[in-house]
Parts: sequence; C-alpha cells; structure tokens
Amino acid sequence: MGIFDFLKNTSSTSQLPILLTDVHSHLLPGIDDGARDLNESMSMIEEFYEMGYRKLITTPHIMQDYYPNTPELIRQKLDETRGELVKRKIDITLEAAAEYYLDEFFLDKLKNKQELMTFHDNHLLFEMSFMSESPFLKEAVFLLRSSGKIPVLAHVERYSYYFKNFQDIEDLLERGCFLQININSLGGYYGKPSQLLAQRLIDKEMVHLLGSDCHNSQHLEIIRKVRQSKYFTKAVNLALINHSIEP
Repeated sequence: MGIFDFLKNTSSTSQLPILLTDVHSHLLPGIDDGARDLNESMSMIEEFYEMGYRKLITTPHIMQDYYPNTPELIRQKLDETRGELVKRKIDITLEAAAEYYLDEFFLDKLKNKQELMTFHDNHLLFEMSFMSESPFLKEAVFLLRSSGKIPVLAHVERYSYYFKNFQDIEDLLERGCFLQININSLGGYYGKPSQLLAQRLIDKEMVHLLGSDCHNSQHLEIIRKVRQSKYFTKAVNLALINHSIEP
C-alpha cells in the first residue's frame, strides 16, 4: 500500500482524509487528566476506531508535582486497557509512551540515564509551560540527541511565546527537535493565534507529527469537525511520521 493510499475513509458515509495512527493522547484510565476510568477509555478508543484509526500511541503525562507516573505504572494501565479491548473485541492496536514535562526533574532523569518511555524510532514526546520557554530546553534537546533519542515538542503551536518569535521554532528544528501539532488547533480550539501558527507550520512543511492530544470525548467531537477542513487535509498529506508507524 502506498503512503497515501489509506488517506480516504472507504465507508459509504464519508470520504474524509484520515490517519491510521495517533501519537499523542491521554487514554489510560485514572492516570492523569485524561480518561477517568476504564469505561471512558473504551468509549474514546471506540470513537477513534470509528474515525478510521487503527493504532493509538497513548502518552500519559509525567510531571513530578502533578502526575508522577512511572514506566511501571503506565505499563500496568496499558495491560489493563488492552485486556478490556480484547474482551470487547475492539480491533485496534494500543501502545504507550509518555508526555514528559520539561523541568529540572526531567533533566535529572536524562543525566542519570533513567528509563524514558519513547515510541516508534526512539521518539520522545515532551512539553513545556505555556507561559514561558523552559530554561532547560536547549540542554534537554542536546542530551536527548546525544543519547540516540529524537525529541518531539508537543503542541508547538500552543506556546504563546512562539506566536511572534517564529525564528525560535526554526532554531529548534536546526538543533534536531521534531514538532508535533494538535489536530484541534486547526479548528481554533485553542484560540486564533494557535490556529494561525499551526497553519503556518503546515504551509512551511515543518510538521513532523499530527496528534489528537485527546483527553475526553469533547476533543473527539471537535476532531470529527476539523477533519473536514482544508488544513487538516493539507497536514495529512505531508510526509508525517504517523504514516511510517504501522498499525
């Protein structure tokens, strides 16, 4: 199958472009600010399946002060959720990585070579404060690259300090940091500035990964609408890493 052969839903009700693989979500039950319990996890996963997704790489928060999750706990929740998928005969592949918050605790994990949860070809998803760029950013990108990991900045379009400093994003790319944008940003869910920045990144083909960042069913309702937009189609037709991750 060619890289874009799967981009159209083959159902009789829709010819909208789809992704087979999502790389950013919060679907494991009771582990962060995403799914509250197993039933909510199942409900959201079923909605992903209905939209044509066949693989979900869910990424629970790891944030020292709020969500001090560990690889062991994440794997435990993953096994629990996979077991329920089998019981309900939902034919979708579920894997887990993490969304790390970039602070001094994360930097210590890097320096001490602690286990870090990655996906695909050693990609690591991380986020920062929405108010100010992390003072550890450049060092973290260097350490990740030096250890053979590919840093992926989550929802780059949502950081307000990049709205008028596009050159800082270009600098990140030059340092080897990959960029992920949220689908819902394309519909203005996080505000007009985020929408415009996401569109600019797509126009310049600077997007490596497209993610749902799904926390709840409301997010999925908006994704259904955004799938009809010009920029979603344009994003899906980029050479996204999503397309390289087999379901």
